[in-house]
Amino acid sequence: MPITEENKIEQTETSSDGYLDQTLRPSRWDEYIGQKNIKDNLNILLTAAKERNHPPEHILFYGPPGLGKTTLAHLIAKETGAQIKITSGPAIEKVGDLASILTNLSPGDILFIDEIHRLNKTIEEVLYPAMESGSLDIIIGKGPSARTIQLELPSFTLIAATTRIALLSSPLRSRFSGGIFRLEFYSQEEIGRIIKRSANILDVLIHEKAADEIAKRSRFTPRTANYFLKRCRDFAQVKKSDLTEQMVNEALSLLGIDEKGLTASDRSILETIINKFSGGPVGLNTIAAALSEEQATIEEFNEPYLLQIGFLDRTPRGRVVTKLGYEHLGLPIPTNLQEKLI
Repeated sequence: MPITEENKIEQTETSSDGYLDQTLRPSRWDEYIGQKNIKDNLNILLTAAKERNHPPEHILFYGPPGLGKTTLAHLIAKETGAQIKITSGPAIEKVGDLASILTNLSPGDILFIDEIHRLNKTIEEVLYPAMESGSLDIIIGKGPSARTIQLELPSFTLIAATTRIALLSSPLRSRFSGGIFRLEFYSQEEIGRIIKRSANILDVLIHEKAADEIAKRSRFTPRTANYFLKRCRDFAQVKKSDLTEQMVNEALSLLGIDEKGLTASDRSILETIINKFSGGPVGLNTIAAALSEEQATIEEFNEPYLLQIGFLDRTPRGRVVTKLGYEHLGLPIPTNLQEKLI
């Protein structure tokens, strides 16, 4: 589908939130579970801005996908009573696209740019004065006859989200004067509360142990937890059963999710390092070649969770499977690797 001005501004939520149904998105602050430190900081920021009768300053959220960056942007809009316009870095292809979006904002609006690290650098430079002084500099013409026109913009708040903050330039990061917030992974208890809330919204009767089992395998990520809940709901519905622990185990086994939340691709990475490279160390490009997989997929999707739960270690010489990784796969730890393993 061609990108038009309308769908540049109003991207569907599906593209940024993947598995998460709109109905499951919290609509009030007290419904948003977890990220307490960020919520406390935002509460002060928004309250102070409201008392000054001024739009909140620009905010950047970063962290792994599925932790609630887009949800926080929507909650800020509801808290301030502002309209939110949504777009993404890749959707803004030309300077004119950004100019069209900014000039169509109303005073107090919130502009949410998802995956802002994918914004073209030329466009990024046009964004600087818009964020800093509320003006838009447009060059008309070329060569000696070129001239610059400065357009005054309505006061607005830019909320941006990224999964790769290192790809943002320092000048752009420095302009988020409202704050730069990193979203952390959730605890199992928080994920359990999210699952029960989602089950209530979806009108699913879920047993306590079933909710705990889904939480345990959800990779500390709300989006994954909601995805698993919906697939388990489907399985239980077809089997004409309540959502019990047994139903959850059977449904997630069918999806290839083990008791630690590892997917088939996660286990393939560990098994490849162990079986083909003696447990490591081995470089990421070599692992990707051995698995016929993209390096970015391994580095951004599989590796963070394997590192977090201690199944993989990243050393200067490459990736190494840890003692916990061997134990999870039920494989003996080679004697010559004992010193390398954690």
